[in-house]
Amino acid sequence: MIKKPEVKAAASVHDSAVKAAKIAFEKKATDIVILDMRGLTSLTDYFIICTAEADAHSKAIVDEIEMKMIPEEKPWHIEGYQNQKWILMDYVDFVVHVFTRETRDYYNIERLWADAPIEKIEPADE
Repeated sequence: MIKKPEVKAAASVHDSAVKAAKIAFEKKATDIVILDMRGLTSLTDYFIICTAEADAHSKAIVDEIEMKMIPEEKPWHIEGYQNQKWILMDYVDFVVHVFTRETRDYYNIERLWADAPIEKIEPADE
């Protein structure tokens, strides 16, 4: 039997999404944004999108997020970890996308979800 994740309050979900984004920032990810997907899709509430400088950097960012989010959050699924060009961490209520620069430019998911409100994570947000 598959255990469904528990439903969380909206503020709690946003706090978790911001925490994941800030962990990525600490690991030197760049161009970090949080897209508010509520009202646009039933898939998730937030997308966190960030850029890694190289394949190994992608893995390091994902490993750090996974380690520092526990015990509050544990990813339901991680996709692309072997490829390292686009690693997706599905936390159900939010999804972390870690791209290499070329892959992010190619897929441009911010453009695909252009109607989503965007929150940028920058050094001043620490």
